[in-house]
Amino acid sequence: MTETDAILEVRGVSKSFGGLKAVQDFSLSLSRGGLKGLIGPNGAGKTTVFNLLTGVYRPDAGTVRLGGVDLVGLRPCAIAEAGMARTFQNIRLFGQLSVLDNVRLACHLRAGGTMTGAVLGSMFARGQERAMTERARELLRLFDLADRESEEARNLPYGDQRRLEIARALATGPAVLLLDEPAAGMNPQEKVELRQLIRRVRQEFKVTILLIEHDMGLVMDVCERITVLDYGQVIAEGTPAEVQSNPRVIEAYLGEATPEAGHA
Repeated sequence: MTETDAILEVRGVSKSFGGLKAVQDFSLSLSRGGLKGLIGPNGAGKTTVFNLLTGVYRPDAGTVRLGGVDLVGLRPCAIAEAGMARTFQNIRLFGQLSVLDNVRLACHLRAGGTMTGAVLGSMFARGQERAMTERARELLRLFDLADRESEEARNLPYGDQRRLEIARALATGPAVLLLDEPAAGMNPQEKVELRQLIRRVRQEFKVTILLIEHDMGLVMDVCERITVLDYGQVIAEGTPAEVQSNPRVIEAYLGEATPEAGHA
C-alpha cells in the first residue's frame, strides 16, 4: 500500500497517564475502503487508540492524518466533521430520545446550518430539517429500524441498539468508521447478523472500517488485515492467517499454542 492508497495514517503515536504508558509508538495505515481489525488483551490500549484518533485524548507524540489532514489537537466535533465517526464499547445512545431523533441529531453535523437556526424555525432551517428527517428515515430503513422510529432508544432490544448506534455514526457521513466492540453483549444469532451488517455497511456506504473486537471468530471472518496490541505496543500486523499463526500473538492474546489455535 502506498501513501496515496491510505486514507488514515497514524505514525508514532504515544500516550501516557502519569507513569503508565498506555500507548507506545503506535502506527497504523488504513487503505481506502479497507476493513482492518485492532485486537489485543484487556488493557492493551485499544480503546485508548480510538480516543486518540477521535480527539478525546491528545497524543504526547506522533501524527494522525485523515485524507492528508492533520487531526492532532482538533476537538472531537472537528474530527467528526473531517470524516471520522465511531461507536462505543458501552452504547451511548440518547436513551430518552426517539430512535428517529437519535439519527436526526447526527445528521446536523452535515447540515451546513446550526441547531440554533433549526430551533428558530427559519425557512432555510425548516428545509434542512425535512432533508435531515428523510435522511434519518432512509438510514433506519436500511438498518431495519423504520417501524420503531417513534420508540425511545432505551426501549430497543440490545441488538437493535447496536444497529442504531452504527446508523447514527453513519449519519455524519464518515470516510472512516471506528467500531469499538460492536459484538459485546450479543447472542450468537445477533453476532451472525452483525457480520452481515458490517459487510453491508462497508459495501453500501463505501466507508473504511477499523474494528476493535474480542470475538475472534468475527474478527477473523470479516477483517482483511489485523493489527495486534499488547501493553500499548504493536506486536504483530498481517492477514488473519498470519496473525493467528504468530507465536507472539498466540502467547499474548490467543492463549497457549495448541493445534486448535489456528481455528479460533
